[in-house]
Amino acid sequence: MVKPEMTEKKKKPSRRWVWFVGAALTVFLAIAAPKISLFFRSDQKPCQCADSRKYTGLVEDCCCDYETMDSVNEEVLHPLLQDLVKTPFFRYFKVKLWCDCPFWPDDGMCRLRDCSVCECPENEIPETFKKPLNRGLSFENMVCKEEKPESIVDRSLDTKAFRGWIEIDNPWTNDDETDNSEMTYVNLQLNPERFTGYTGAPAHRIWDAIYTENCPKYPSGEFCQEKKVLYKLISGLHSSISIHIAAEYLLDEANNLWGQNLEIVNDRVLKYPDRVKNLYFTFLFVLRAVTKAADYLEQAEYDTGNPSEDLKTESLMKQLLYNPKLRAACPLPFDEAKLWQGESGPELKQQIQKQFRNISALMDCIGCEKCRLWGKLQVLGLGTALKILFSVDGENHVNLPLQLQRNEVIALVNLLNRLSESVEFVHEMEPTVEKTMEGQISTPAARSSLLQTIRDFVVRTKSRSSS
Repeated sequence: MVKPEMTEKKKKPSRRWVWFVGAALTVFLAIAAPKISLFFRSDQKPCQCADSRKYTGLVEDCCCDYETMDSVNEEVLHPLLQDLVKTPFFRYFKVKLWCDCPFWPDDGMCRLRDCSVCECPENEIPETFKKPLNRGLSFENMVCKEEKPESIVDRSLDTKAFRGWIEIDNPWTNDDETDNSEMTYVNLQLNPERFTGYTGAPAHRIWDAIYTENCPKYPSGEFCQEKKVLYKLISGLHSSISIHIAAEYLLDEANNLWGQNLEIVNDRVLKYPDRVKNLYFTFLFVLRAVTKAADYLEQAEYDTGNPSEDLKTESLMKQLLYNPKLRAACPLPFDEAKLWQGESGPELKQQIQKQFRNISALMDCIGCEKCRLWGKLQVLGLGTALKILFSVDGENHVNLPLQLQRNEVIALVNLLNRLSESVEFVHEMEPTVEKTMEGQISTPAARSSLLQTIRDFVVRTKSRSSS
């Protein structure tokens, strides 16, 4: 016969053992959670099975398909652009950071230190960047190469176009690019585009103003092709920005832990196929502008006073412009000649140009310094692509010799790199994101919920064992 005191002694160790196991499990999961998260947010490429592709065939309104662009971007464009934007020439961007919003009082300050921009000290800026630039040729002195109807877009560019860097305002953007007194140089490598804490109504108001007042979504069959192009360009840019915010997200502010927030990238981009398609469209549009200006960009001067780095920049640029694989796979990413046709072409171009300038002006209303920096850079880059593909001034002079500011080229290449990164992210991570969203255990909220459940279990067990 077992004595009562012996039974009691066996029960108590059992409760303590359960509590110990629960506590150990909690500690293990708390330590392992970031590693579990990294497993689901792994940078390793997922298995690319033949039937796993969600986007196939031609990119709408473009001349290349998704499969080709993913392949060329992964093998050629992405690695070249990653190296190119790190060179001294493409690292420094001249920008007006302090501008009054022309539409409403600026009340959207963000809360993180990552919202501020680190400006370059004077001794860091390349000396060649400080030299005054030419004011450019006046439009009155320019002579058209050929007499053609204003509605026809000439795909060719002057092969001897580069005459030195100039200062001349871009007709597609709002900023006065010739006013150097209000501009400062910023090292883009020290100011990456990522989450800054700029959220809520002020941030939403920017995008609402862009879409509702300047770039409304087109109803099926009701908008002309040109207005669809403007909408798709802005939507694609918006998708890219959202991806970069989610790809470098502040997961734990207390511990300064950064990583990928797959829930946000899914909610803002991936679960909307049109947004992904528009991202590819914008990528191909900007790529077409770069390849169209190949002769100009090849002749351009990439002088920063660092001979070895400048030679590297020239070499990388030529590899980008004349890559045989890119030229063979996608010789004409986007056909701009099909736009602005008919009698209403010039008037329509002026209307859309005005809308894009308004979008450019809205960048001054962004209440976050770093967001404003990247907003201005990417809108200028997109405006430069529009300028290259539709090379006219505000009065619709056609076929004028192309003139680009140094700042425009810096913005254009950095924008192409940003879009390339976003396309690479979608191509590699979409299968992982979909699996992650199916099993919500991988999301931060779900992990937190799991840990809280285990903690509650441990507390209850401990309470029972002590009672």
